[in-house]
Amino acid sequence: MSMPLALRIAGIVLVGALASRAVAFDGTVEKKTFSMPSYVTVAGKTVPDVRVGYETYGTLNAAADNAIFVPHFFTGTSHAAGKYKPGDAAPGYWDAIIGSGKPIDTDKYFVVSADCLVNVNPRDPNVTTTGPATIDPQTGKPYGMRFPVVSYRDSVRVHKALLDSLGVKKLHAVIGASGGSIQAMEWAAVYPDFVERVVHVIGPGFEITPYVLEMVDVWTLPIRLDPRWNKGDYYGREEPVDGVAEALTIVTFTTRHYGWADKTFGYKWADATRDPAASMDNKFAISDTLDKGGAARARSADANSILYTARENQLYRLTDEEVKGMKARILFMPARSDLVFPPVLSERAAARYRAQGGVADVVVIEGEGGHLDGLLNIAPQGEAIRAFLAR
Repeated sequence: MSMPLALRIAGIVLVGALASRAVAFDGTVEKKTFSMPSYVTVAGKTVPDVRVGYETYGTLNAAADNAIFVPHFFTGTSHAAGKYKPGDAAPGYWDAIIGSGKPIDTDKYFVVSADCLVNVNPRDPNVTTTGPATIDPQTGKPYGMRFPVVSYRDSVRVHKALLDSLGVKKLHAVIGASGGSIQAMEWAAVYPDFVERVVHVIGPGFEITPYVLEMVDVWTLPIRLDPRWNKGDYYGREEPVDGVAEALTIVTFTTRHYGWADKTFGYKWADATRDPAASMDNKFAISDTLDKGGAARARSADANSILYTARENQLYRLTDEEVKGMKARILFMPARSDLVFPPVLSERAAARYRAQGGVADVVVIEGEGGHLDGLLNIAPQGEAIRAFLAR
């Protein structure tokens, strides 16, 4: 995949001075696969033959303590930086801050990123994941909705096994955006002696919040309403592509901000010759762009995997004891215009963490891009990340 799905919607490409530098991994990335004979979920269900894809950048040091793990966001993949081949249209989603001399410096750090369980994009040739679209070895057919419900904690535990296999003894930091920020916090809660720092970008703090719990259900409603979804039994027949496209359109729209809509589209028509007042078939530019983006992204996405990933997010809520047991320094990095996880959530979480003796800082990403500023506008905060990693 040349570019993360969530970033392709408006044809946006991460550019800038940082993106042109040479990188320690020579600008190309090898996608690898980590396998486990079986995995027992947090809920006690056994999944055989678990496989997830991963990428590495930089080199693990002799003490095996310079590793940084980068979990991905809701519709993202492990492709955090670099290119799979020189001709790719764009690099990984955080290439602006990961690489030689960049804030997450691959001359200093061994950076690892991995696909989650039930990654949304199982049809992407550069994604390896285990989920409802995976073949159940007992039946020879895709699991569908028989796949056990998993949480982000399950992905974290699988990724811990991956890091163990790579010889990592300690994580210098876990850095993630949105769903990746949730996983980063789970890392600190589940493995407090293993994780030294957390960078929680555009995240909710220590729980998903009831408002977003329902928002995620709204995201997935078009899939459930598509008759071709058939309660998850659609593999081998016509799939609910319309529902998936609408779901991904809603995800993109709700993760933006009205300032972005004003500046990017205004009241422009999709076609200058087709007045929306003349026909219900004629669209405004914003609607046409979002609809086309959702349809394009639907080609590599899987309906059931979206539903399962939505549930992963909904299940995120650390207990008081888990938060009290965390030892990592935390950098909360909300986006000023984020309507999904507004800065007040990070501020509250930081205050809560400090009150129990933890170390927490808050740095706000400025801009009108909404939630996606944590992906598309991360470069200006690079030096804050660099300084946090050096402390």
